Amino acid sequence: MRKGTKRKTTQKEEDKPAEPKPVEPSRSKRTKVPKPESEPQYFEDKRNLEDLWKAAFPVGTEWDQLDTVYQFNWNFSNLEDAFEEGGKLYGEKVYLFGCTEPQLVPFKGENKVICIPVVVAVASPFPPSDKIGINSVQREAEEIVPMKQMKMDWVPYIPLDQRGSQVDKLKSQIFILSCTQRRAGLKHLKIDRVKKFEYCLPYFYHPFKEDEVEQSTEVPIIFPIDPKPVFCEFDWELDELEEFTDRLIEEEELPESQKDAFKDFVKEKVREAKKANRLAREARKKAIEEMSKETKEAFEKMKFYKFYPVQTPDTPDISNVKAPFINRYYGKAHEVL
Repeated sequence: MRKGTKRKTTQKEEDKPAEPKPVEPSRSKRTKVPKPESEPQYFEDKRNLEDLWKAAFPVGTEWDQLDTVYQFNWNFSNLEDAFEEGGKLYGEKVYLFGCTEPQLVPFKGENKVICIPVVVAVASPFPPSDKIGINSVQREAEEIVPMKQMKMDWVPYIPLDQRGSQVDKLKSQIFILSCTQRRAGLKHLKIDRVKKFEYCLPYFYHPFKEDEVEQSTEVPIIFPIDPKPVFCEFDWELDELEEFTDRLIEEEELPESQKDAFKDFVKEKVREAKKANRLAREARKKAIEEMSKETKEAFEKMKFYKFYPVQTPDTPDISNVKAPFINRYYGKAHEVL
């Protein structure tokens, strides 16, 4: 249709009644209802190292106990503060691992066994170890295996304010002992493999300190007979084998018919233990001789810090159960916080 020409109307359009124009309400009658002012919402800023204690894998904790570790809102602000200027770990390269300590502690008017999370910090220029110890009273002998065999490794911890950066460009000073084994995958593993994770202890070998195993003259004995094995400890300096065996027979722990076999078994275990002690001493001596001056100084300056949760109104009182002992490999912490 050209501009300016009239459009022909149809009969239907002519018959259609005109739509009434909407009547605008009088301005004088319109009232403005004020919107209620909503209360401003405040969200507490997350602390930069808030999840550091959770990131460190709680080595040796039973899988079915992991959920109980996180049932409380534990506060590790003391660990976070240690990395601030003036703190114990400020400017240090630090390696962290977690562990748990079941303790009977008061909470809400009654005593309960609580799985208390603990974080151990090792101030060191290099990883304290790349191995894990596997040991328990049920196992015949301890194992020292590479961490990676148990899906564990030291990995850099990225603080919250740096998690948008590329990891490979960060110069991390904090490393955590991490485990990539997922609980969902445990059902596909053999029971012995699952239990190994629960018997793990972070391993540490100090070349300048004689190991407790080297000093010990006790041998754990698990003599395999039916209907139940004989569990005992034999001290080759304090115990006389004949008397020791006769006592077990009197206590009906050992059948008379197994006396000679038991004695031979103990003698073999003593030989193995003495050999292991001798090899350990020789290895330590050799390691010291081949060690660089810088490494020696690093071992001498290395420090262990043991962090317990800070007391809060909604967490159990753990003030009376703090202890410096870490484990049989690390010994005692230099400082408990």
